[in-house]
Parts: sequence; C-alpha cells; structure tokens
Amino acid sequence: MRIEVLKSKIHRVTVTDASLNYIGSITIDEDLMDAANMIAGEKVAIVNNNNGERFETYIIKGERGTGTICLNGAAARRVQPGDVIIIISYASMDFEEAKTFKPWIIFPDTKTNKLID
Repeated sequence: MRIEVLKSKIHRVTVTDASLNYIGSITIDEDLMDAANMIAGEKVAIVNNNNGERFETYIIKGERGTGTICLNGAAARRVQPGDVIIIISYASMDFEEAKTFKPWIIFPDTKTNKLID
C-alpha cells in the first residue's frame, strides 16, 4: 500500500507579490526551496492564514536571497501581498517507509522570508 505524507513545508512566509497576468504558479526564493527540499515544477498546496483559502499550484524558482513569495495567475486572486501562507508538498510512499520518514520543515522569518539560523 502507498500513502501520501507530508514531504516538505515552508511554515509561515509572507506573500511579497501577486501577479494576475502570468501563466500560473508560485515563485519561491531558491534559498527557501533548497532548505525545504523543494524543486521547480513540484506540486504544492498553499494555505492562506489570513483568509483561510487553500489551493494547489506548482513551484517556479525565484531569485536566491530575495525572500520572494509571489502567487501568479489565478492564484493571485486568493492572496494579497502581506498575507502569511504555508507552502506544503506531499510524497507518495510505501506505508512502512512512511512510518519512519522525516519531512523537511522550515520556519523562515515572516518579516523578511529569510531563513533563521
């Protein structure tokens, strides 16, 4: 049996931009992607702490060190710059493997979206 489990989570980052006139996705600072073990094109769930919205999209690599968190396309209607969101990815794995799997969870500074040492 295979199940879906939490693979990676960027817990509480601040939306820096929302760009409606774009093909779609979420742009994430590459430093945050690396720390959370996420890659470009990966499917993610977005949870908006400000308004309760939950939706899915995929990742586009953002410029390293900028703190960029930008929702693009239709997803831009579900956030406002300044909203705090959680970005979650899941992995499908064998049930026994899932019992010992340890996800990557990071807690950036919500003011700067930079990693906290």
